[in-house]
Amino acid sequence: MKKVEFMKKLKYSLRFLPDEFYVKLYYRVHVKRKLDLDHPKTYNEKLNWLKFNDRNPFYAIVVDKFANREYIKEQIGEEYLVPLLGVWDSFEEIDFSKLPNKFVLKCNHDSGGLVICTDKSKLDIKAAKKKIEDSLNCQFYYVGREWQYKNVKPKIICEALLGDGVVPPTDYKFSCFNGKPDNVMICYGRETGKTKYYFFDMDWNLKRYNGWGKKAPEGFTVTKPENFDKMIEIAEKLSKPYYYSRIDLYNINGKIYFGEITLCPNSGFDANITYETDLLFGNKMKLPIIDD
Repeated sequence: MKKVEFMKKLKYSLRFLPDEFYVKLYYRVHVKRKLDLDHPKTYNEKLNWLKFNDRNPFYAIVVDKFANREYIKEQIGEEYLVPLLGVWDSFEEIDFSKLPNKFVLKCNHDSGGLVICTDKSKLDIKAAKKKIEDSLNCQFYYVGREWQYKNVKPKIICEALLGDGVVPPTDYKFSCFNGKPDNVMICYGRETGKTKYYFFDMDWNLKRYNGWGKKAPEGFTVTKPENFDKMIEIAEKLSKPYYYSRIDLYNINGKIYFGEITLCPNSGFDANITYETDLLFGNKMKLPIIDD
């Protein structure tokens, strides 16, 4: 079992714990600092503060990978949506004969429960069923106590596979503070099984916000995508309603696709960024009452 899947199951097993107790406990164990919800200063602290103090019912639609499609269509246009091939309540409802040779299966309410099919004739249906049903049966709310997931009705969705099916498409994750894109994190080298994450500002300068960035040699960069200015424009439009949001986009040879809106990356337990970055991002995020 992969470490991510194990940790998700472990956190879910602790669902009997009260929310605030669980959040503070896991924060201490994973981030290795005391969580201050009364006077939050860092990015991680403020994300956790928002869990308890910003409970807009609309957020349940925002994080629902199926329900948010209509919202995204209204905001930026249907052409930015990954083509939808099907949606079901159970794995038994899927008619694989009607699906193309390549596709992606995932749940609308979960993170990590992903089945990538590059050749339908070689798909391990039994393994796919187990992975999808594990995700379908997991109430993701209990993993990070993100309130917006509590009332999302789990579904299975099938989308077109982006790219060539060999090299995963690069994921561009825009961190937006109070509706303004500030930086983009690039998920680099996923095809090697050893993904690295690099931050760039909106002028495409490397920012040494985490361990990978700090170790990168002088002059290090990755290829800037086509239509990057358009990606910034989309991220800004989608991030307007939120104190913080991460807008995930793909760019396939200049064709931009919407990935997801994440309101609380890593459930507010991001131990990969440096403490200096945690403070910097926290200062950029202006919250009601606290930062007025």
